Amino acid sequence: MFDAKKLLDQFLGSQAGGGSGGMKRSANDVLGMAKSNPLATGAIAAVLLGTKSGRKMAGSAVKLGGLAVIAGLGYQAYKNYKSGQPVEPTQSLPEILPPPKDSAFKIEPAAVSNDFALALVRAMIAAAKADGHIDQAERARIMDKIHLSGLGSEAEAFINAELANPTDLDAIIAAARSEEEKVEIYTASRLAIEPDTRAERGYLDMLAGRLGLPDALIDHIEATVSSAKISL
Repeated sequence: MFDAKKLLDQFLGSQAGGGSGGMKRSANDVLGMAKSNPLATGAIAAVLLGTKSGRKMAGSAVKLGGLAVIAGLGYQAYKNYKSGQPVEPTQSLPEILPPPKDSAFKIEPAAVSNDFALALVRAMIAAAKADGHIDQAERARIMDKIHLSGLGSEAEAFINAELANPTDLDAIIAAARSEEEKVEIYTASRLAIEPDTRAERGYLDMLAGRLGLPDALIDHIEATVSSAKISL
């Protein structure tokens, strides 16, 4: 089985390796690399989501890192929600930081299973498919570009299957064993897309409902992710 954590890093364009040390290097460092050559930085999401004219993902969320960014943003939103802070108007985050070591949002390799990292990738692909713009011809073009990234045949086959097959939302939901992991599933999905169609917004609303996340928490995640995209 391929390393899903490395795939997640490549999917989001991270060169930091997903650990806390790399994260402290700042997710913002990825910006220049992702702009100059998305495939060279492993920004698979840029290939997957940048194929639709006007898509905002390729110019924003793809600049983020991998697992550490998902956990860091999820932690920030969850902390604000738990402390009862009001949802602030969208503004740029000064810096994206990893969650504290004593947090339930984990980024250490030993604390994050390969299956859960794989679920995060599945969640992002599912969100990407939500508006139905990836047909058979589009999928073939995407896979041609992904092949150039050198992911390896096993990872390529996984992405191709996820694009071709109906989304198994039950499996994505079941992968989250805690409220924090549910937050990360939603955060990864929201990072993957800018919900500018009814289909995308409807998918995210359905996902939130299936995950059982409160509306107020979803509002905090939405605001935090939007702020991250602006800052990057």
